[in-house]
Amino acid sequence: MAGGVVPHGSADVNRVEAPVTLKAYLMCAFAAFGGIFFGYDSGYINGVMGMAYFYKQIEGQDATQLSGEHKSLITSILSAGTFFGALMAGDLADWIGRRVTIICGCLVFLVGVALQTASAGLGLIVAGRLVAGFGVGCVSAILILYMSEIAPRKVRGAIVSGYQFCVTVGLLLASAIDYGTQERTDSGSYRIPIAIQMLWAIILAIGLFILPESPRYFVRKSQLDKAAGVLSRLRGQAVESDLIQDELAEIIANHEYEMSVLPEGGYWATWLNCFRGSLWKASSNLRRTILGTSLQMMQQWTGVNFVFYFGTTFFTQLGTIQNPFLISLITTLVNVCSTPISFWSIERIGRRPLLLWGALGMVICQFIVAIIGTVTSEPNAVKAMIAFICIYIFFFASTWGPGAWVVIGEIYPLPMRARGVALSTASNWLWNCIIAVITPYMVDTDKGNLGAKVFYIWGGLCTCCFVYTYFLVPETKSLTLEQVDQMLEETTPRTSAKWVPHTTYAHEMGFTDKNAVTNVEHAHVKEEV
Repeated sequence: MAGGVVPHGSADVNRVEAPVTLKAYLMCAFAAFGGIFFGYDSGYINGVMGMAYFYKQIEGQDATQLSGEHKSLITSILSAGTFFGALMAGDLADWIGRRVTIICGCLVFLVGVALQTASAGLGLIVAGRLVAGFGVGCVSAILILYMSEIAPRKVRGAIVSGYQFCVTVGLLLASAIDYGTQERTDSGSYRIPIAIQMLWAIILAIGLFILPESPRYFVRKSQLDKAAGVLSRLRGQAVESDLIQDELAEIIANHEYEMSVLPEGGYWATWLNCFRGSLWKASSNLRRTILGTSLQMMQQWTGVNFVFYFGTTFFTQLGTIQNPFLISLITTLVNVCSTPISFWSIERIGRRPLLLWGALGMVICQFIVAIIGTVTSEPNAVKAMIAFICIYIFFFASTWGPGAWVVIGEIYPLPMRARGVALSTASNWLWNCIIAVITPYMVDTDKGNLGAKVFYIWGGLCTCCFVYTYFLVPETKSLTLEQVDQMLEETTPRTSAKWVPHTTYAHEMGFTDKNAVTNVEHAHVKEEV
């Protein structure tokens, strides 16, 4: 392979990843910061649509709320943009790198926010959210990919969960700022919450200029010297150390193996590779793509974005809530406080059990809310409904919220990882868009008027999530991305938790024989930061 040294590897399964320093953890944690502007952008619209100044500017001075059509359009248009942004990001990440793609996404997002801030009517707010959606889709897809590729295996789940935590922090900040500006009688009521988003994108873009590129991207590009240098920086070891050489050899060997079983072809063939293989084989590319895209679909099926997108208007419709903005703020606070539990549980308990128990907990809460809302609308009953909605959010935030993102970053092999994660993220945003479009028609009083009965739908869909997880989701905890490939080839989802690594790709591909490896001069890569 061109591009520098072809390192020797190890047959020891415990030496496939170098020890990790505090600096590496901090670099990974900063990357998770991108979740803040994703969460904020998703959350601020909930409060803005309930602001009198905003909906009167859209509907006219006699309006008492936004029409269902306009709520649907304003909310869903962001998701439409993110769907296409995520798909394009898969190509960009393989062409120009993970880090540069994220920075480009931030710049596009800033343009969209500027358009929204300048808006004084429906047209510009919709156009701005569409453009911002391209940026959010790009960043949300590739940040997961980037973090999964640079994070140490023992804390990869916790680091990616940190991304979801930052999403919840963004939602909370959006609710708090909406709450603070709701009473303003000028355009600042909605322009202030919109414009603040620029800060998060600027911070992330500047930080990404400092952070290193993914070593796996450089391996994919056959730039082994750069891959070794970045790995050295991430792990705090010298480029020439056996630890760096062993980890790099395992990444290269896995990539060589995956490329050897893929047919050669042009641009469209690389996309078709995502759909090759048997539906009945857990390790096939088709099965992995279906797993990733359907897992993100299921995350949207939990119905949590109904609360975060339409919570303010829903609580208003219940009739006995004095301050629906405050209730929305409380539900968002529950979301923030519950997510850090996953930092511990996703590595200690595992991905699969967490998704199973989370789905079960949500099913119970959602059916209780639906039953109470069907039987009575007494003030105490409404309080009980809000309490169970908060418990439901707790189950989501500590399980499915981070868990779905963690799994999609781990299940794809390197040759198709960028496109696989992009397709999975696009699936999330597609279903996000569908739910945002149809929900107002289901619950608005002049449309379906389901009210609390909509939780029967969410409860039924969460039952599907439970069954889906039991039969299809594997356990990937404490494995390197390369070991996940081996596990999927040798086990089934229901038996995956018992699988233990027993060999390395470096050993299988002959990289452990130093005499068989071509020796070329090490490039001295400058140590950074």
